[in-house]
Amino acid sequence: MKGLADEPNYSIELLEGATTLNDVIDTHICEQALAEKNAFFVADLGVVMRQHVRWQTHMPRVRPFYLVNCNSSPAVVEILAALGVGFVCTSKTEVVLAQSFGVAPENIVLGGLCKQLSQIKYAAKNGIDLMLCDNEIELRKIARCHPTAKLLLQVSTEAHGEGEETSMAFGSTLKGCRHLLECAKELGLQVVGAKFHVPSCCTDPQAYAHAVSDARCVFDMGEELGFSMKILDIGGGFSGSEVQMEQVHVAMRPLLDMYFSPATGVSLIAEPGTYYVSSAFTLAVNVIAKKVVARDQHGQPLAPSVHKKALSVEEPVFSSSLWGPSCDGLDQVVEHCLLPELSVGDWLIFSSMGAHSLGEPSAFADVQKPPVYYIISADDWYEMQDAGITLDSTLKNFSLVPYSFQLSVPADALSTPA
Repeated sequence: MKGLADEPNYSIELLEGATTLNDVIDTHICEQALAEKNAFFVADLGVVMRQHVRWQTHMPRVRPFYLVNCNSSPAVVEILAALGVGFVCTSKTEVVLAQSFGVAPENIVLGGLCKQLSQIKYAAKNGIDLMLCDNEIELRKIARCHPTAKLLLQVSTEAHGEGEETSMAFGSTLKGCRHLLECAKELGLQVVGAKFHVPSCCTDPQAYAHAVSDARCVFDMGEELGFSMKILDIGGGFSGSEVQMEQVHVAMRPLLDMYFSPATGVSLIAEPGTYYVSSAFTLAVNVIAKKVVARDQHGQPLAPSVHKKALSVEEPVFSSSLWGPSCDGLDQVVEHCLLPELSVGDWLIFSSMGAHSLGEPSAFADVQKPPVYYIISADDWYEMQDAGITLDSTLKNFSLVPYSFQLSVPADALSTPA
């Protein structure tokens, strides 16, 4: 029942009755108390499926293309493939993963604005035509390696959120898009649409209005040059919050209806990643060392929860920072949070850890990726089936098993003291 994130086959534990996510976490912590106390994830796949239903409800015109590098767990990819979601892949490994679950070439976008020649050649060999581009150098690489590609030009936006003012801007300006369209025409390439991206931390509705208007300008320029512009990619920027998704849709809907109505024949797609997986994954980690320093800070930052530690009103909390095992500056997990005094062996629980947290295999032989335990509640499972999503007949690489746990305790631990 322990499906690893990098294994092709995995188990999903079916939670029946009053069994909860916390029960599963408790179970595996107890299990590890007798072993090595390694970190682990618990992934509720019911959350992924419910997020998809919400997407269909709030964004019916926009087809989601899941951003694989956000979380490449095979269980997530297989379930989303079964639900009819497309995929944005930024490497050959991600393309191969999507293909292993029967995803058709037309349902894959080769993302990334700086692609290796080998990636472009692999896409050409496997019939993957749709890809992103925002500069002339990339255009010429594609013309050389995949002349029948279908391109989406990425348009830059001026939308910024907190902490993003100094980040590098990707995409081409409208003037730059005109140059790229002319260059694509000379090279004999097909441009079929445009993409923009507004970050989830942007709270200005006008940013979406400007982005849709700029995309319409790119479509008009492309059509003037004879291109068949049929795809608008509204990018990612979906945090996972239903409220935020509805706000984005409300901000864009009037202009989408004005400039890209169904009558135009333009297909609308998006690239949600965090939206699908963030709240589905919970991480449990064990405290392996501690260090007390003679300083304190004040504030109310977000903090993980302490497993099975009931805090009294009188129990003091301390300014704490959390680090990975290397203690390198880049391995700082939380810079500052308020926690009670912890001991080696205590467990911390981080919720909403599904986005960009599983990582790639380590270069160090003794460091392994934490195992992922997949679960789904009986209510979620049967509700999806009642809605016509019959995953049990679609998925090929999983087994559904009733949740159970038997803890083996050494006999001498049960002996009564004299």
